[in-house]
Amino acid sequence: MDIIVAENAGFCFGVKRALDLVARAAKDTSRPVYTLGPLIHNPQEISRLEILGVHQAESLGEIPGGAVVLSAHGVDPAVEAQARARGLEVIDATCPFVSRAHQHIRALAEGGYSVVILGDPGHREVEGLAARAGGQAHIVTGARDAEALPFAKRYGVVVQTTQRPGTLREVVGALAGRCSELRVFNTICEATVARQESARQLADQVEVMIVVGGRNSANTARLHEICAATGTPTYQIEVGQELEPGWLTGARRVGVTAGASTPEWVIQEVVERLPRIAAASREQ
Repeated sequence: MDIIVAENAGFCFGVKRALDLVARAAKDTSRPVYTLGPLIHNPQEISRLEILGVHQAESLGEIPGGAVVLSAHGVDPAVEAQARARGLEVIDATCPFVSRAHQHIRALAEGGYSVVILGDPGHREVEGLAARAGGQAHIVTGARDAEALPFAKRYGVVVQTTQRPGTLREVVGALAGRCSELRVFNTICEATVARQESARQLADQVEVMIVVGGRNSANTARLHEICAATGTPTYQIEVGQELEPGWLTGARRVGVTAGASTPEWVIQEVVERLPRIAAASREQ
């Protein structure tokens, strides 16, 4: 059985940067270090951070003192202000590409545009974007949501960094007839586009596709959707222990891709486990 790992899989620049910031902060043991919510959407990497002494808090009220690391997804600026007011050391691990989206959304809101965010409602990145529009943004998941928006003089669009370019094109098309002026900032991360395209291409070349990543990871879920849309049987897992022999029955070429928050050691563990699972499928 051939196992092929997608050319673009695993950690992106923003995740690597966030983890590097936390690792440096953890070396200073003179004060505790907390992340506000999960730093990234990968349970295995969060567990590794706990071993390093980096604790996760769900709210500022749970942090008695020390340093607080802001998620790579970004946070509401009011939360950062509250952290500083409490005397906490703030370490901003927001992905630079997310920060760029923050700047665009502020400019749109200040310019009088009705702000539209293409993204997943409830996602932390989307919540941070909406906060920078004064909480007045319209959040849409696709063209159907955009078509339901009221007519406006001016719409301005910003995109969650892990969205699909095709979805953005559909939303722009739907909005074009619902306003006099439409301004669009394509804030989809280029690394996300490359990861999605390499996953799609690989799925077309194999008989089974395995997508590795946290179940709470939006970009991993999107990779699963893209690969499954090719017609290739596609399975999403967090770790290699979740692989099922029945998935690999008769498969000669298996593809593996992974979300932007998936560490290399998790991907490698999946790759090493696949031949054993394939052997078990032949014995059934």
